[in-house]
Formats: sequence, C-alpha cells, structure tokens
Amino acid sequence: MFDIKSLLQRGIEKELTNVDDYIFMPENIEVEIEGGQLNCVLNSDGRVDIFYSKDGVTDVRSAPRKHPLTAFEYELHHGVYDDVIDALIKEVDKTLDSRSKYFSSKIVPMGAAITAEPFVINR
Repeated sequence: MFDIKSLLQRGIEKELTNVDDYIFMPENIEVEIEGGQLNCVLNSDGRVDIFYSKDGVTDVRSAPRKHPLTAFEYELHHGVYDDVIDALIKEVDKTLDSRSKYFSSKIVPMGAAITAEPFVINR
C-alpha cells in the first residue's frame, strides 16, 4: 500500500531543494593530478564544469550539482564527482595515446599561442 503522506512529503522536499531555484557563488578549484591540471568550476546556476588538461590536450565535462546545500569543496573532497573526473582523465589519456593514420608522417603546425615551432610526428 502507498504511504500518501511520505509521497507528498518527498514531492515537497524535491521542490524545496530544486537547484534551479538557487544562485550559487561561483567557485574555482584547481589541482594537479596524474600529470595534468584539473580545474573544477561551480557556476552560479549550479552547474559544475570540470576541465582536465595534459600535454596540450584539454577536455571538459559538465555535471549537475549533486548536493546543493553542501560546500562545493566538501563535495570534491568526498569524491562526489570522481566518476566524472575519472572519465575525463581516461578520455584525455586515450587522445594522447592515439595516432593519426593521416598525419603520422606530416608536419602539423601548432597554434601560435603554444609555440612558433612546427610539431613533427615520427613513427
């Protein structure tokens, strides 16, 4: 049998803790991890953006805020977003370990912001 009171209470609690109703103070936490730079950003709308850069390759993932009434640094410390971070690191490492079948023996110029020297891939 359904408990109407608990069902209504859960519905009201969900409405009260809706992340869309809150404006968060933006936060940015950076750490060096597994040879790369991890940047975790809490946006004012409650979205969490996680950037990971390693050896010139950057990838980003977004996640909804999982515990809106908990400090962002506390969430990170307790591994709330570790699954997102693990997937991000794996994807960057996969990109770094891959080789192009088209550009393996060609000179590929790098962007001017990184270096003015061409990047040569030797196999």
